Amino acid sequence: FFIPGFQVAPETKAVMKWLRSIPFVLSASLHGGELVVTYPYDYSRHPMEEKMFSPTPDEKVFKMLAKAYADAHPVISDRSELRCGGNFVKRGGIINGAEWYSFTGGMADFNYLHTNCFEVTVEVGCEKFPLEEELFTIWHENKGALLNYMEMVHRGIKGIVSDKFGNPIKNARISVRGIQHDVTTGT
Repeated sequence: FFIPGFQVAPETKAVMKWLRSIPFVLSASLHGGELVVTYPYDYSRHPMEEKMFSPTPDEKVFKMLAKAYADAHPVISDRSELRCGGNFVKRGGIINGAEWYSFTGGMADFNYLHTNCFEVTVEVGCEKFPLEEELFTIWHENKGALLNYMEMVHRGIKGIVSDKFGNPIKNARISVRGIQHDVTTGT
């Protein structure tokens, strides 16, 4: 997954280990510098191609998750193209990560490929490094959207995979017809 010779930071390794040890199903990475929600894949299928749409087999689910955040955010859902993030208005405030810009080693791609966790990246504001006095406003702009996004964990199929005696089966592979991406059960 990572480029040979590319050093993975200790804190990134720790998060990767944590994600593999607990069956997370939903996460979000919060960034600054723009106002948009991106979803995997962040790395283009053709690494030399810039701005190339690179969908996962779960494209519809990722779009639904990204829209859940974007539609609940008061500024991202604002239809004005003159505001920060206005160039994403026609896309509904969301974009496939690689279509925006391709990069390798992103956690959203790692989570999708190596865990059961679906992650989007939320660019929470146009300032990469907002001033302290701006944080209160940024928090309030994102609070409802974060809560709406977290509620999405309850969408989809839920249950326990068990043997004939009712004992849960760990690491059972679950396949959905038409989607070439399996998930496994937790404990």
